[in-house]
Amino acid sequence: MNAPFELHVALRYLLAKRKQAFISIISLVSTLGVVVGVMALVIALALMTGLQRELRDRLLGSTAHVFVWKVGGIQDYRAEAEKLLRQPHVTGAAPAILGKALVTTDRDQGFIQLKGIDPALESRVTDLARSMRAGSLEALDPPGDDDLPGILIGQDLAARLGVRPGDPVTIFTANVIIGPGGAMPRARRLRVAGIFSLGLYEFDSAYGFVTLPVARRLVGESEVTLIELRVDDIYRAEQVAEAIAGWKDGTYLTEHWASMNKSLFSALWLEKMAISITIGLIVMVAALNIVASLILLVMEKHRDIAILKTMGASRRHITTIFMLQGIVIGLVGTAIGAAAGVAVSFVFDRYRLLSVPTDVYQISHVPFVVLWTDFAVVVVAAVVVCFLATIYPSRQAARLDPAEALRYG
Repeated sequence: MNAPFELHVALRYLLAKRKQAFISIISLVSTLGVVVGVMALVIALALMTGLQRELRDRLLGSTAHVFVWKVGGIQDYRAEAEKLLRQPHVTGAAPAILGKALVTTDRDQGFIQLKGIDPALESRVTDLARSMRAGSLEALDPPGDDDLPGILIGQDLAARLGVRPGDPVTIFTANVIIGPGGAMPRARRLRVAGIFSLGLYEFDSAYGFVTLPVARRLVGESEVTLIELRVDDIYRAEQVAEAIAGWKDGTYLTEHWASMNKSLFSALWLEKMAISITIGLIVMVAALNIVASLILLVMEKHRDIAILKTMGASRRHITTIFMLQGIVIGLVGTAIGAAAGVAVSFVFDRYRLLSVPTDVYQISHVPFVVLWTDFAVVVVAAVVVCFLATIYPSRQAARLDPAEALRYG
């Protein structure tokens, strides 16, 4: 099948040889500019998307989706949990008691977030049970009456304290006791029942889990602090939280994971947009290269344009020829750049080549995730920008007067 007349001429101009080889070099540089811009944009979006998703998944595996407090306290947490489980989209409910504590050993010490849990229910709202590296949730309960109660600590905290399952630690809390020497912080010796790794530095270095009775004595709470919920769709967490808070009795206060981490994900979204805009300027530079190359081509080919017009080519034909050149550059550059961006993202994600400090980003490496929506936006935007870059040079070529071009050419 023969190519259209305009496409045939456009390709001949793009692939010029001999004395017009300079035009081909300019076209190649323009194409490479589009390739680099599109590839960089795809990789940047994949990086930021992967970082957002990884942090979100690990965060939601470490904490519940919805947090529920009750005015006046929670006397019977099992009855409250059953009541909350009847709410649509709620799949799990578990009690919690929160407090601050200081954990010490002969080697080191550190402040931790102490969380009292029901070992039988905790796995319904978090991934703690699946994150155990040593020991288990069931080991929190002492084997005998004379044995120490257990505590679960993160692997980073365990490494710092130099402890393993079975080793004792001492817990100090702000809940004071009055003794002969005056007020003293409450201290309790516990046994390391297990070591977990939830994948977030914040949790693995500064969290400790104990049973509800132990937490009551340490923190000084007589009742459960809150009920944690897990929902079947994380994006329905806000809807579920609002529904519970709107119950007629008006005794429930709620918060969901998105509002508690709003600043984190807002910062990540802003960073993603800033990187996208910055790297998107590379595509704009490539578009300017297309403009320059087409203007040079019009100047070089003004005699050819005049001859084409005298042979019957209309302004529309001339405009189409030069637009097709820019579109071909855009399509080829976008296709190669998009494919290269996806390939590089896959390699970086597959082999975990980009490491980051865990104390800053909470994860050890950055995953790369290419969303089809981001990919489509980049491809369409690049092609549109390249097309817009062809309008001015093409219209200038179409306006060329053949008589003047042949007379002074």
